[in-house]
Amino acid sequence: MDVLKVKYDSPEAPERFCHSLRTTGFAVITDHPIRASLINDVYSKWADFFASETKHQYTFKPESQAGYFPFRSENAKDSPIKDLKEFFHVYPRSRLPEALAEQTWDLYRQLVETGRELLDWVQKASPDHVRKGFTMPLSEMVVGSEENLLRVIHYPPLKGSEEAGAIRAAAHEDINLITLLCSATAAGLEVKDTHGAWHKVPCDPGSLAINAGDMLQLASNGYYKSTTHRVVNPSGEEAKEPRYSMPLFLHPRSEVVLANNITAGSYLKQRLLEIGLLKK
Repeated sequence: MDVLKVKYDSPEAPERFCHSLRTTGFAVITDHPIRASLINDVYSKWADFFASETKHQYTFKPESQAGYFPFRSENAKDSPIKDLKEFFHVYPRSRLPEALAEQTWDLYRQLVETGRELLDWVQKASPDHVRKGFTMPLSEMVVGSEENLLRVIHYPPLKGSEEAGAIRAAAHEDINLITLLCSATAAGLEVKDTHGAWHKVPCDPGSLAINAGDMLQLASNGYYKSTTHRVVNPSGEEAKEPRYSMPLFLHPRSEVVLANNITAGSYLKQRLLEIGLLKK
């Protein structure tokens, strides 16, 4: 499976990025402008947060979806088993602990800006018939969106007593347009090809792994596929170590029409119900 590594400032970057996104659902961006030291500092501060009991002071409210989600809050769509993770949702409306707010918001803004540029690459590299189907330019869909989400995830060490079939993140597709994933602190991310085989996604330190989500698949009438991926459990000594990751999910504003009069807001609500983060 040819998940391409694309150098951010290469003249061929937009074309190579969109080719990889089109054929595999994923691409890896190298030499991007977001400082590795900022990413590492944010990881370190959030590791301290997850290790403290103060995290429970930030527990999310279903109506806002912002804040801390306790261990095993979420399941993949159509999966009855909860994932082995806890996480924090950073939206523009989120209240963050003071000790990590400044750097987290800095990273959030840079990821959103980089994501908008990548959406411009998709816009320009797509064939005419696909571009004409977009209700507005892709990068404009996310401007001022209150649903752009940085999810800071902690996968605790495994204890060996986990429920049968439970893994760190069960096979799923993302809801949004595209996802930007800062290099995780440990391996585990895998993507499934069209033949049903799983492949490790390369994302070395300093790289961003990008994948297409369901909203881009819908808006492009299936030209870009929302690819199935998962985070598998490690074994041996690696199972004793935590894993942290920080995906930035680019979401259109709620009123944006994706296709067939389906708005981003209505689509998001339905999917949150399916994965157990909203209750009927």
